Amino acid sequence: MADKYLGESIKKLGFGLMRLPMKGQEIDIEQTKKMVDEFMSKGFTYFDTAYVYIGGKSEVALKEAVVDRYPRESFQCASKLPMFDIKEPEQMAPIFQESLDRAGLEYYDFYLLHALNKDTAKKSDELGAWGFIQKMKEEGKIKHIGFSFHDTADVLDDILTKHPEAEFVQLQINYADWESDSVQSRLCYETARKHNVPVIIMEPVKGGSLATMTPEVQKLFKDANPEMSIPSWAVRYCASLEGVVTVLSGMSDEAQLNDNVSYMADFKPLTDSEREVIGKAVEILDSIPTIPCTGCKYCVDGCPQKINIPAIFTTMNKYTLYNNLEGAKGEYGRVTKDGGKASDCIQCGNCESHCPQHIEIIETLKKAAELFE
Repeated sequence: MADKYLGESIKKLGFGLMRLPMKGQEIDIEQTKKMVDEFMSKGFTYFDTAYVYIGGKSEVALKEAVVDRYPRESFQCASKLPMFDIKEPEQMAPIFQESLDRAGLEYYDFYLLHALNKDTAKKSDELGAWGFIQKMKEEGKIKHIGFSFHDTADVLDDILTKHPEAEFVQLQINYADWESDSVQSRLCYETARKHNVPVIIMEPVKGGSLATMTPEVQKLFKDANPEMSIPSWAVRYCASLEGVVTVLSGMSDEAQLNDNVSYMADFKPLTDSEREVIGKAVEILDSIPTIPCTGCKYCVDGCPQKINIPAIFTTMNKYTLYNNLEGAKGEYGRVTKDGGKASDCIQCGNCESHCPQHIEIIETLKKAAELFE
């Protein structure tokens, strides 16, 4: 019998409070309360927020929907210290205290250094962030310390080697990114396992993309099991991994929550035949022709309109693969928010003369403008 790991007894669906139901600019707190009640009634207990989510309103929603309405020992809360925004060591204590106060908590069960990569990991060391959260743990204001992570497996290995005090790590894992060269879901997961550090999984449905999918992939899943929703395959894929604390799902309405709890309340790991179905889905995704952009940015260097062409092409490729127009429009808005929309192209041809892949950039930007603007 293997030793029990941190979070083994927590049910394998966590409620991510980043994409809550909204009424205009405000969180729909009444719908959120109903979702929390359904979630808790099925035995789920883990809630994940962060200092920056929904402009700080997410932690307040945690207080109103969970903390004020349930006994403290009946749930776990996680929040995060925004290392990307912190410039001075003196900023950490007030931000941490504000996170506690907003949520109406005496302590966080899980507390994370938020979104570490090579640069923010270095900054965390320089600013003494690990020492700070360790001190908060000694004072009883944090039960377990860890970090969320967005970088390559070698960077993760370096952090876990330097910081054996990390009790868990939160990783982006899903079947589409499992063998991805950039996200490296499998390599990062294997690195955490090598260090014997339990994993919290984020983005199991890849920001909603694995809930939509192309008609061919949808048919594959529905033929295999007509009763199961498309996103259920993605969540169960993650929950079937060993050493997982929980799988976070950012649920935006009651329908999403009801679907998730329906198959996770009595969770059963994937069978071998179900794994084969997901393997076929990945093969279909890999076979779909996408824009062969390598992100070299030669096209951007000579662009008089400063259009971020590789980022726009990445967004188009995601739309082609996952058929998620709403998600793609949101991403397009983010990558073009500082100017340089696809429609700004003046067709000078500078980009095409510099493109090593010989992509018809002007025509492709026209398509992007039609799709996303």
